[in-house]
Formats: sequence, C-alpha cells, structure tokens
Amino acid sequence: MKDAPSHPGALAATERERLLMLLAFATFVVFFQAYAIAPMLPQLASHFQVDVREAGLAVPAYLIPYGVATLATGLLADRLGIAKVMLSSLTLFVLLVLATAVSGSLEVLVILRAVTGIAASGIVPLALVVVAKLYPYAERGRPLGWIFGAMAGGMAVGAPLGVVISPVIGWQGVMVLVACLASVTLVLLWCAREWLSGGMKMPAMTVSSVLAGYGELLRSPRGARTYGYVLVNSMFHSGVFTWLAVYLNQRYGLSPQHIGIALLGYGVPGLLLGPLIGRAADRFGRGRLLPMGLGLSAIAVLMLFEGLPLAWFLLPVVLLSLGYDMTQPLLAGIVTDVGRNRPGQAMGLNVCTLFLGFGIGSLVFRGLIESGFSIAFGVFAAVELMLALASFFMFRNEIPKPRQQ
Repeated sequence: MKDAPSHPGALAATERERLLMLLAFATFVVFFQAYAIAPMLPQLASHFQVDVREAGLAVPAYLIPYGVATLATGLLADRLGIAKVMLSSLTLFVLLVLATAVSGSLEVLVILRAVTGIAASGIVPLALVVVAKLYPYAERGRPLGWIFGAMAGGMAVGAPLGVVISPVIGWQGVMVLVACLASVTLVLLWCAREWLSGGMKMPAMTVSSVLAGYGELLRSPRGARTYGYVLVNSMFHSGVFTWLAVYLNQRYGLSPQHIGIALLGYGVPGLLLGPLIGRAADRFGRGRLLPMGLGLSAIAVLMLFEGLPLAWFLLPVVLLSLGYDMTQPLLAGIVTDVGRNRPGQAMGLNVCTLFLGFGIGSLVFRGLIESGFSIAFGVFAAVELMLALASFFMFRNEIPKPRQQ
C-alpha cells in the first residue's frame, strides 16, 4: 500500500471510495449480528427452556449498552484518533461474539450481549464520523446512503439467514459465522489503518467541556428536533421489527425457515437504494423526503394491524424497511452538519440516541403485546403518523438553497 496522506480529508478519490466500502462492510457485519438474534427468539426460548418474552431480553441487552457506550467512544475518537478506537472495538467484538457461542444459559448470553454491545460501540459511529470528514455536507447523502445501506443489508441478510441456517448449524454456529466475518473485516481495516490514523485529535477535554458540548448540540432547535426524531423513530422501527418473528410464529404458525423467508424483504430497499436515496436527499432536501419515509412506516404497520393475509406480508415488510431508509440516514446527515465542530461527540450522541431507541422500543413493544399485537401495532403506527405530520413543519428548512447565478 502506498503511503497514506496525513489526514483522511487528503485521500485521493479512489482511496476515499475504497475506504468507504471497507467501512460499509464493517457496518454490515455489526448489523448482521444485531439483527440475526431477533428472529431467532423462539429458538433461543426453546433452547434455554424459557418464555419467548424472557428470551426477548437478549435484544435490548445488546442495544442499550451499545447506545450508552457510543458517548464514550465518540469522545475517545476525538481525543485519540479513529484508528485506535475502531480497531480495538472490532478486536473485542470478535472475541466476545465467539464467547457468546458457548453461553450455557440465557443469563450468561444476556450478559455477554451487553458487553458485546459496549465493545462494538466504536465501529459504526466512527464510520459515520469518517464519512462526515471525507465528504462535504452537500455531497454527503450518497456516502451516508452506502453506510446506512450496509446497515439495511445487515438487517436484510442477518434476519432471514439467521433463522434459516440456525436449524442446520445451531444458533451457536451463527455466532461463529459472525465472528469469522468480523475477523475478515478487522484484517481489511488493519491494512487500511493509515487512512484512519489521522482521525480527529482534539485537545484534552474536561468534564465541563464535554457537558457543554452536549448542551450546545441539544440547545439548538435544529439539534434538539433532529435527535428527538432519531430517538422516537428508532423506537418505532426496533419495537416492530424485533417482534415480527414472534408475530409470524404465533399468528401464522410459521417455522423458522418460513419466518426467514417472510422477513427477507426487510433491508433490501436500503441495500439497493441507499445511495440513490442519499442523492435524492442532497438534491431535493431532507425536509421533503423525511415526511414520506415516516408516512410509509406508519402505513406499513397499519397494514399489519389489519391482519394482512400471509401472501401479502412481504409488502408491509418492504415498506417498513423503506421507511427506515428514508429517515434515519437523512437525520444522520443533519447531525453531521449540526455537530461539525465536534464530529465524534455529535455522532456518538446520534448513535447513542439511535440504539437507546432501538432498545427502549423493543421493551415498550414487549410490554404492549401483553394486550395483543393489534394494540401494539396500533399504538406504534399512531405515534409514527404524528411524527410524519409534524415533520412537515419541523424540517421545513432542510431544503437546499438555490444556487447563485
């Protein structure tokens, strides 16, 4: 490899695109393992001989610690540089996923999932920070589309593949597969470490300066509404998706393999259309696309509320995925501009908010299904519809300014 420039922003176009693909692959692996667990909840419950709602704790056990830990990893990246933090996180991630494969009880699995979430917190947030450093705001939609498309790809592959192959290789085998993919990712990023090593090294920070930084991000109306939407929208999507496998099992009596097929459409829109959605956001404005994405998500869940025939189930799954792809990547793009002075801290707070929402959403939906899936779907759809209507006003200024002639 030829000598890398002294900072990521100086990379040649081809090197910049190659680094983007590596970061997208790392993102894919992290989300693959995160979403492989949720559809396997019925199998985990059977393996550990517990109730499926108890097994469902394995999902927030990973997501909530992940979200909280991103606050620290974003700050560490600002201080120490991206390469050290990202490669250390990825190494720990590989070891802990392997350890998860030998869990002897649900309690041990839940604990290991929590520690794995902390370890993994320095991968995806820092990938987003690198993208913000490499690309100007006006051109950031496409590369962010690749990163979020990789997230969607991890969901699209992890969810169905996990339940399809776990009867063959066991849920432990799925974890080993994840560790192997992560090891490949680690080797590739280690070879490209010079491209990351510049990072963003900031002066030493005191507790008061860190708190002041968060206050600055959240005091601005633009920052407050963006982070607020990240939280509630992520609660919506995680709550619905986490329990879709259980819904399919209980309502239609589907086997694990058939559940995997039914969920196959989730993540495909982002995988195929992520960069195109990003380009559209750059061209037409995030304020125009966000209400559409929120509206599509609400419509998808309303279709589930109506008890759709199984033959049509793929349609709301695809719409739900498309709704995610038209919201969270666009909100992340706004965050990179709001927090351009402290990119690691801003993106750490964004991912913290995102994953806290993921974890809280799965817990809230878990509580609502005690009253039935129809109630849970109805409540979540109503909240998302209100978000969609409010977004016309809240993000009306997120429109590209006309170019001066």
